[in-house]
Amino acid sequence: MDTGYIASDCLQVARNYTDLSAFGHDPWWLVVGKALAVFVFLVLTPLLAILVERKVLAWMQMRVGPNRVGPKGTLQSLADGIKLALKEGIVPSGVDRPVYLLAPIIAVVPAFMAFAVIPFGPEVSILGHRTPLQLTDLPVAVLYILAVTSVGVYGIVLAGWASGSTYPLLGGLRSTAQVISYEVAMGLAFAAVFLWAGTMATSGIVAAQEGTWYVFLLLPSFLIYATSMVGETNRAPFDLPEAEGELVGGFHTEYSSLRFAMFMLAEYINMATVSALATTLFLGGWHAPWPLNMWDGANSGWLPLLWFTAKVWGFLFLFIWLRGTLPRLRYDQFMNLGWKILIPAALVWVLVVAAMRTLRNEGYGSLQVFLFGAGTVVAPVALGLLWRRLRSAQKPAPPATAGPTAPPAQEPFDPMAGGFPVPPLPGQRLPAFRRTPVSTGATTQEGDDG
Repeated sequence: MDTGYIASDCLQVARNYTDLSAFGHDPWWLVVGKALAVFVFLVLTPLLAILVERKVLAWMQMRVGPNRVGPKGTLQSLADGIKLALKEGIVPSGVDRPVYLLAPIIAVVPAFMAFAVIPFGPEVSILGHRTPLQLTDLPVAVLYILAVTSVGVYGIVLAGWASGSTYPLLGGLRSTAQVISYEVAMGLAFAAVFLWAGTMATSGIVAAQEGTWYVFLLLPSFLIYATSMVGETNRAPFDLPEAEGELVGGFHTEYSSLRFAMFMLAEYINMATVSALATTLFLGGWHAPWPLNMWDGANSGWLPLLWFTAKVWGFLFLFIWLRGTLPRLRYDQFMNLGWKILIPAALVWVLVVAAMRTLRNEGYGSLQVFLFGAGTVVAPVALGLLWRRLRSAQKPAPPATAGPTAPPAQEPFDPMAGGFPVPPLPGQRLPAFRRTPVSTGATTQEGDDG
C-alpha cells in the first residue's frame, strides 16, 4: 500500500472542505439582506428565549409564570424590553463616565459579529442568485468567533471597574477569571475538531460531518465544550460574576434602563452563539438528523434551516434546564473544575485525536470505530474524576479533639483601608462595633428595638 497516495488523498479532502469559492460573489443587496436577516434572528431569539425560560422554569417549579401581557403572557418579553427602553437612565456619581457608557456597547456588539460565519444552510436560490445561507466564511472562521467573543468580556470587566463600586468590580474580576480558564478548555475542544476535520472553516466542518456527526466521534470534546460554554456565558450554575447572594447583581449592579437591557441582550445572544457553534462543530450543522437524512430532499433547499434552528433551540433548552435544576457552585469549585478536570482531560483527548489523525494519514484505513471507542473511555474517566472531586469536597470536617485549645491568633483588620468596604480574610477579625446612641429630646435610646 502506497501511503503517499493515501496522504495526498486526505490532503485533497481537506482542501475540498476548505473550498470557499462560493463566498465573496454576492451582490450588495444580497449581502445587506443576509446581514439584516441575521440581525433580526438574533434580536427575536432573546425575546422568545426569555419568555420560554420563564414559562419552563415556572412549569418546573409548579407555578404560573407570566400570563398577563398578551395571550397567555406571550408578549411579556416585549413589554419588559419596552419598559427598560423608556425608563430613565441613572448614572451614579463617581463613575468613570466614558468607560461606563461604552461598556454595554462593547459587550453587545461582538455578540452580533460572531454570527457572521455561522452556516444556516446549504446553497439556495434567492431571486435568481445561488448563494449559501451564510453571511461569509473564512479559512480560520472558528478562531474569528473565539477572538470576537473574547472581546465581549472587556465590556463586562470595564463595566465592573468603571462603576466605582466594590461588588461590580468583584463581578468583573470573576468574569475575567472564568474566561481565562474556560476558554483554554474550549480552545482545546476546538483543536480536536480541527485535527479531525482538517479545516477551520465552519462550512468545511459542517461538510465533513455529512456522514457521521462529531458528537459521536469526538464525545469528550463535545462534553468539554458543553461545560465550557455554560461557564463562558455566565449562566447558572456558573453565574458567579452576577451571583445575587454575594455580589448584589454583579458587574451590572450600577446599570439601569437601556444599558442594563444591552447587557441582558448580550447574554442571550451569546447563548445563541455558543449553541449555534456547538451545532456547527458537533451536531452536523444544518444536516438533517437520522432517519430524516435518508430522504434526499432533507438536506437541500430551505428545509435545513429548520434542522439548524431546532438544534440551536435544543441547546437553549439545556441552558434553561440547568438553571432550574442545579444549584450555584462555589467559586473555588468552579475554578477547580476548569483547571483540574476540563483542561487535563482536553489535553489528553487532543493527543489521542492527533495520534488517530496521524495513523489515518499514514494509510491505516478508517479509524472512526477506534476513535469512538477511545471517546467512550476518556469521557467516563473524566466524569468519574469530577464525581470523586465533588464527593471529596462534600465530606464533613473531622471532629475537634477534646481538651482546651488556644484560639488562633487573629490580626486586626480595617475594612475601609482601601476606600471601599471589603470582607475580612480567614485569620482576620473585624474591629468591635458599638452602636452610636441616638438622642431624642431628654432621653437617650440605645438603638431601636421596634
